Amino acid sequence: MMGVMVSEKTLTPTAAPERSMSEGPLSDGPVPSPTRAWTTRLVVVGIVLTALNLRPAITSLGSLLEEVRVGLGMSGSAAGLLTSVPPLCFAVFGVMAPRLARRFGPAAVVCAGMVAITGGLLIRPYAGGTAGFLAASALALMGIAVSNVLMPVIVKRWFPDRVGSMTGLYSMALALGTSSAAAVTVPMTQALGGSWQTGLAVWAGLAAAAVLPWLPFVRDRAARPAERAPARGEGPAEAATARAERPALRITRSRTAWALAVFFGLQATAAYITMGWMPQIFRDAGVPAGTAGLLLAVTMVMGVPLAFVIPRLATRLPHQGPIAVALGICGLLGYGGLHLAPAEGAWAWALLIGIANCSFPLALTMVGMRARSGAGVAQLSAFAQSTGYLISIPGPLLVGVLYQHSGGWGLPLALMAALMLPQMAAGVLAGRDRVVEDEAAR
Repeated sequence: MMGVMVSEKTLTPTAAPERSMSEGPLSDGPVPSPTRAWTTRLVVVGIVLTALNLRPAITSLGSLLEEVRVGLGMSGSAAGLLTSVPPLCFAVFGVMAPRLARRFGPAAVVCAGMVAITGGLLIRPYAGGTAGFLAASALALMGIAVSNVLMPVIVKRWFPDRVGSMTGLYSMALALGTSSAAAVTVPMTQALGGSWQTGLAVWAGLAAAAVLPWLPFVRDRAARPAERAPARGEGPAEAATARAERPALRITRSRTAWALAVFFGLQATAAYITMGWMPQIFRDAGVPAGTAGLLLAVTMVMGVPLAFVIPRLATRLPHQGPIAVALGICGLLGYGGLHLAPAEGAWAWALLIGIANCSFPLALTMVGMRARSGAGVAQLSAFAQSTGYLISIPGPLLVGVLYQHSGGWGLPLALMAALMLPQMAAGVLAGRDRVVEDEAAR
């Protein structure tokens, strides 16, 4: 993950130069061969294209939620359920990612994830009815879920001495894909004839492009996320025995892991409420649909520069809690402004909430900093993300219920502001200078 400082040199593989294509370059070895350099560049392309596809399935739907509700005959509660599907899928399918990666290799699983996103985005607008729309959305979200967990593992494996910068690049691409889908979905839908089905289905093309860079790695059966490569003079059998003798990390014994999971869950709650409902909040305040989509895009595009700045700042601080508090205060100001003057100060509130939503790259950074080993990072990533997304499931649904039964946005916005307080507290606890391996061993 981002910002692993002391442990990055420790985790640099020490294998002999003869490594498989999927194992990545040696940081301390000889100058990479042209073939290895080419495959490394291909991995970078794959990382960027994959990150671009990790949110458009959600933010494109948020921009057209009103049209989808009308077209499918959804109630406000059903639409709230629809906005709760992403975290549910991320929690259920994300926990499967480490096991799938051990069996098939992380690159092959990410490739399959991109195929699932492509298929789901193509099918869901034409599935017919709410049930079919939800099922196809779940297929796309399954692909996003496994990629969410495995992308940091791929970064850690291929770029052990550049974890911070590569994760920053991946987070920036993720934010760019998120904001682009929010900004262009409505005008693109209008340009393509005004059909919301076409406006949603067109994003399958971007997902299909992300399949291609991973195809050369699918057949490489040596692509296994090993904790370490065999040392010089050590055969695969000895390396496998060493891995088997290493005791499993009991991640649930770590208070830091739980604090990080809660922080991740509450920031995800805010993010998915924002992506699912913010355009509707502005539209109900009298803002045109196209402008509402642009406001969501502004909120999401804040993550592009800050996703690179926050990890670098976080790794230079002994405690990341102050950053979590500062981001939470921005969220409180943004939600308060949405309640008091949603249309008059729309751009200011979009900026503030966009800054608050940059708790996501902070959470990724802390995942990398709170584990000492590569296996610890993978296990902590799966635990924090899966548990966190479980925590986030009720939020978007509750917002839809409150909106429908109260007839306005006062209660939903009060809920969103209130959730900032425990998020800041969890961020302070997760930001302490500790590692989960030490806590789990006690």
